[in-house]
Amino acid sequence: MKIFFKNVVGWLISVCIAFVIVFLLKTFIGMPTTVKGTSMAPSFFPNEKLLLSTWSTNFDKVPERGEVITFEAPSITLIKNADLSNPVAVYNEDSRSFFEKVAYYGLGITKSSYIKRVIGLPGDHIEIKDGYVYVNGILLEESYVNKALKTDMSLGGEFSDIVVPEGHVYVLGDNRTSSADSRRFGCIPTSKIEGKVALRWWPLNKLGSV
Repeated sequence: MKIFFKNVVGWLISVCIAFVIVFLLKTFIGMPTTVKGTSMAPSFFPNEKLLLSTWSTNFDKVPERGEVITFEAPSITLIKNADLSNPVAVYNEDSRSFFEKVAYYGLGITKSSYIKRVIGLPGDHIEIKDGYVYVNGILLEESYVNKALKTDMSLGGEFSDIVVPEGHVYVLGDNRTSSADSRRFGCIPTSKIEGKVALRWWPLNKLGSV
């Protein structure tokens, strides 16, 4: 019996050490992710492998305009009858148990995330009109967007003329005709940002920093 308990204790210690190592790596260095869907084409395509830098996001640093980030998916992906004076994404607090929260927030298990590009920073006035994006009244130059596609509200959503609140960012997918983004669900809290894309490591012919 003593040997059994000794083995159990040893197993638990090993699991705890492994969890701490994974958590520290994920929190302060980076973590891998895989692109799903086509919302970021032509910049990123499905099944491409990326490395996220998580260092700055864990100190509530606001990302720069144009950076590509991943973040926790909002609870509501299409807000109707939106309050445009408070254009923020909705994250419903649920009743997860302690262990479920550890798995969800600590290791990212069962967590749903989006990848988008930062367009608006806190205090920015964002306008989508005539097929283009304007930031503080100035047309945003976007070399990463297919020029044949227009930025409009054809996918639904009401957040086409808003001011980005403090502690939030406005995000869009590069593939504007196939992206659920801030046009539909509002601005993302910086606290929900998981990391910024730093490196593409697969496929190998596209290996390099982003």
